[in-house]
Amino acid sequence: MAAAIRGTSVCRLRPGWRLQWEEAQQRHVLLYPEGMVQLNDTAGAILGELDGQRDVEAVIGLLEARYPEAPAGAIGQDVHDFLVEAAQQGWIQHD
Repeated sequence: MAAAIRGTSVCRLRPGWRLQWEEAQQRHVLLYPEGMVQLNDTAGAILGELDGQRDVEAVIGLLEARYPEAPAGAIGQDVHDFLVEAAQQGWIQHD
């Protein structure tokens, strides 16, 4: 069983995977050796902040500053839920 993602967890894209803006599709995509995953705006914003150095709380803080109109606590829950799903999908790694 994988370790839980916590506020102090540092997440990064899986080696060999890359986040990229696709102009033709007007969206972020996650590229990997066997293909591509099309992302919604929220997923692109979250994955764009994963640099392998910031912990989850820092990522949440950056996104809360970027989207101050979001309801209190909503971004934190969305980020956590997405990161858990991304880890289960094998898109990211965390420590």
